[in-house]
Amino acid sequence: MRPVDLAREHGLSAQTVRNYDDAGVLPPTARGETGHRRYTPLHAQALRAFLALRRGHGHRQAVEIMRATHRGDTESAFRLLDAAHVALVAERATRAEVAAALGSLSTAPPTTPAGRPLTVGELARRLGVHPATVRTWEVAGILRPGRDRATGHREFGPECVRDAEIARQLRRGGHPLSRIARFVTALREAGGTEALSAFLDAWQDRLTARGRDLLAGAARFDAYLELPG
Repeated sequence: MRPVDLAREHGLSAQTVRNYDDAGVLPPTARGETGHRRYTPLHAQALRAFLALRRGHGHRQAVEIMRATHRGDTESAFRLLDAAHVALVAERATRAEVAAALGSLSTAPPTTPAGRPLTVGELARRLGVHPATVRTWEVAGILRPGRDRATGHREFGPECVRDAEIARQLRRGGHPLSRIARFVTALREAGGTEALSAFLDAWQDRLTARGRDLLAGAARFDAYLELPG
């Protein structure tokens, strides 16, 4: 088979197949008298296994799994497979922790000392973070503090305090600032509970989809390993 024959099944270009070959995704390839690559059904199965693995593991890790396999180091390949499942279990636990933490947060603005806005330092102490972290969240669009008319200093009112507490929980869950900013914006627009529910449901859907992708990739990879080399 030619590179284009392998590529056609997956909507790839022939050059992409050659690149995968050079990267070690495919087993060693024979060449004809003219120097052209000659692929077999084994190469086709390797490509199918790689593309299935990539959905759950990502491109880089899927490449490493296939490389390890083709150099005879199946132990390393299985370690990479196992690590992805361990990471998924950890993320499931994190999602449960975030759900519990967010569920305990009132979507109504919390009270502040003496009913006045907090300074950057006061908010940082309340959250147990560095003041620079609070400023970073502001730059990312997570917090929208007011300004004291006389001094120009930032003032963090009850809604800012609520948003900061939510940001702290989500950062502990490993969420990037851009996603937290989108979530907090949705929370403001939805009035609270709807945004919380939608966020957690979407996270659960992503976990479920990744779990299925890992299973499908493992099944395709196992079928490839069963083939005679």
